[in-house]
Amino acid sequence: MTTQSDTIIVLGVGNILLKDEGVGVKVVEELQRRYDFPDHVKVVDGGTQGLWLMATLQEARHLIVVDAVRGGGPPGTLYRLEKEDLPTGLRAKQSAHDSDLVEALNLCKLVDTGPETVVVVGIEPADIQPFGLELTDAVASKVDELIDRVVGELKNLGVEPQKRF
Repeated sequence: MTTQSDTIIVLGVGNILLKDEGVGVKVVEELQRRYDFPDHVKVVDGGTQGLWLMATLQEARHLIVVDAVRGGGPPGTLYRLEKEDLPTGLRAKQSAHDSDLVEALNLCKLVDTGPETVVVVGIEPADIQPFGLELTDAVASKVDELIDRVVGELKNLGVEPQKRF
């Protein structure tokens, strides 16, 4: 059984019905398909659960979030944010889930639980308007690079995922 002292959670968030907004979920699905992970690494589809993710966040010592991020760059721009780069208070929502995830992290802090380290591996979306199940070309062309970045973050934490093929 794993404990918070050693658990790493890779969390993909987003709404797959809103084109690029679903990139985080699609990346974790692809990670699950391509790799095997040690027992203390959980790869989780967080969808649009927002505050409901608090119990999952409380399990983690290290959290890697994959998501669409509006950073102002051209579509397909990759970002890496750390815990201190995230907002610390309530803010206007850019999507159905984003500020709820930040709020859940802040609530964890209030009750003195949750991850010690947080890294967001993100990508600038091209289109998050309803409705569509496919990623835009600008984002779809970077999925492999997003996966490589997540694997790199895991390696920085001492985890070597095993390729299935």
